[in-house]
Amino acid sequence: MIPTNKTYKTFIKELKSKIQTAQIRASVKVNEELLKLYWEIAKMIVLKQQDAKWGDGIIEQISRDLKIEFPNLKGFSATNIKYMRNWYLFWTKENRPQVVDEIFKIPWGHNREIITKVKNQDEALFYIEKNIENGWSRAVLVHQIESELYKREAKALNNFSKKLPAPQSDLAKATLKDPYVFDFLNLTQKHNEKELENALVEDITNFLLELVNGFAFIGRQYRLEIDGDEFFIDLLFYHVKLKCYVVVELKTVKFKPEFAGQLNFYVSAVNGELKEENDNPTIGILICKSKNKTVVEYALNSIENPIGVSEYQLMRELPNSFKSALPSIEEIEAKLGDKG
Repeated sequence: MIPTNKTYKTFIKELKSKIQTAQIRASVKVNEELLKLYWEIAKMIVLKQQDAKWGDGIIEQISRDLKIEFPNLKGFSATNIKYMRNWYLFWTKENRPQVVDEIFKIPWGHNREIITKVKNQDEALFYIEKNIENGWSRAVLVHQIESELYKREAKALNNFSKKLPAPQSDLAKATLKDPYVFDFLNLTQKHNEKELENALVEDITNFLLELVNGFAFIGRQYRLEIDGDEFFIDLLFYHVKLKCYVVVELKTVKFKPEFAGQLNFYVSAVNGELKEENDNPTIGILICKSKNKTVVEYALNSIENPIGVSEYQLMRELPNSFKSALPSIEEIEAKLGDKG
């Protein structure tokens, strides 16, 4: 008789979890062994080219011969072998042997993208570590490189070091960017805060991608009622690694000191109304169109709560004149009706 009770179902679930874990480990191990093989092949080719003075044409011959010897194996095209060599040369141009273990932890396609699009080892290692931490797909990795995450992360002005304990303040800084790049939005130059907020919420997937891993979206225009008075937070998140609420306020104008005061109030209100005993202190992020660094620093000096201030950029803004020239749905339907 086949058992169908809850105990058996739980047992099957545990077996499934074990198998899936083993599959993941096997996949990681296969990737690591493949990369070690590519590394050794590249090393042998580079050393032989140096010793025997072989030119780059030898790579075409090596590719042809390896394909004959191993007809069922992929990865030995001339192009891929050149990538192997360039990859080896990229990481051996500086004597940093500790880096090699890290590069074996991400897929070969990711390694290729990094050495193709990044010019120095420090930046390349940054993307490798972020990829290991966040499990990015290749498309996400490329997006982060092309949007220059390396230059933007942890660059926002903030008072986290003064308002948070060291471990949390360092992690909180790492969640900030300056500027945020909202290149997935199509907005006019003269968009207002509601339009910006609407657009970000409508494309929340890309917005969360730009915020980087760890942000869980709770709501927009989040309502807080305090002794009968209503207040509305632009965007409210919870950060699963920081274990705290994150209040995000959007301003489509240049930073003003009163913006920091308003955000400070919202952070205090969330601490008082939403924060649980096990939650860490709430942080605030103000994203504005532009800012004066000195003005921001002065404003944050007197702020009670941890707050960061960043700018945002729209890479695909549509001029007002262009957007207004586009026909409406009604006009398009009318023209189609005339042709019918």
